[in-house]
Formats: sequence, C-alpha cells, structure tokens
Amino acid sequence: MNKDKVPVIHIFLLAVVAAVLIWSVIKPNSYATWALESVPALAGLILVAATYKRLRLTTLSYVIIALLAISIFIGGHYTYEKMPVFNWIKDDYDLKRNHYDRLGHFLKGLFVIVIREILLRKTALTKGGWLAVISMSMMLAIAALYEIIEWLVSKISHGGKAARDFLGTQGDIWDTQWDMSLTLVGTILALIFISRLHNRLLKKR
Repeated sequence: MNKDKVPVIHIFLLAVVAAVLIWSVIKPNSYATWALESVPALAGLILVAATYKRLRLTTLSYVIIALLAISIFIGGHYTYEKMPVFNWIKDDYDLKRNHYDRLGHFLKGLFVIVIREILLRKTALTKGGWLAVISMSMMLAIAALYEIIEWLVSKISHGGKAARDFLGTQGDIWDTQWDMSLTLVGTILALIFISRLHNRLLKKR
C-alpha cells in the first residue's frame, strides 16, 4: 500500500465531518453555546489534520474521531438538552431529561482506541494488561478534565445561559458522576470488543 496516498475513506470522513460542521454553525440554538461545545472539537480536528502525514492513524481511529466530532457538533447546534430526537424519546417514554449528553459521554469512551494506538506507536508499551490500564486511565483523566473545564466555565461566567447549556446538568446533582461513569463504561466496552480488530488493522500498516 502506498502510504503517501490518502485513502478514499479518509477523504469521505473528512467531507462528512466538514458538512456537519457547516450545518451546525448555521443558526444554532446559541452561538456562545456552540463555541463552548464545538471549538475544542474543531481544534482537535485541526491537530489531527496537521499531524496526518507524520502520524497517520488507522481508519478505525479516524472513524471514531469523526463519530465523536459529529456528535459534538450536533450537540453544539441544538445544545445537549434540546436535541430533537432525544426530546422525542424523552416525551414518548416520559423520561425526566434529554439523554443525548449521556450518549455523548458514552461514545467518548471509544476514544480510548485512539489513545491506545498512539501509545503503541509512540511509546515502548506493548499489547497487554498495562496498555489497557494506562489507556483507560488516560481516557478517564481526559473525561475528568472536561468536567473540570465545564465547572470552571460555569464559575467564571457566573452561571450564564451559555455556561448552563454547556454544563448541561438538567437539574441532576449527580450529572458529573454519570458523565464520567458512562465514559468509563464506553472505555471498557471499547477495549473488550474493539481491541482485537484494532490489532489486526495495526498489523496491516
């Protein structure tokens, strides 16, 4: 395989993410909330693009990155509390809250595969228990850092509307614990069910 050639699937993923990004910034619920939610993801995508030639990841990692970016841009457009599909589920099943943010934090656990790949390719770590533990620990550290950032934004802005939408607790005092727990569940499931596929794809590089 010619490593200098950009696979069609990578171009397709980029096009889909770009299309969702453009859609998300057109008349969002709030531009301030959109910025708080989406700018970090946009910065991450720019970093991935900037390092593409030096550190080309597996297609699986790029699919995960694209999926997470899309979920974040959708949340930034509507706010996680007002995502229409999950509002419909909330109303239809008489739920107390919109659970789109719960899904988002669960999906963030998939990013552990990207962390795993970077560790395998850029450190002396090899496949095994320690790789799983360290990858999981780093993923949980990222999840905790995100919750701290949400809290700091809320404090700095004195609980303004954009900050409340960004925090997205929807009245649940245990929202932070739920968010990190769901990321942990997503992380564990990703390591259990995706690692073997990831290993096969790494061998093909």
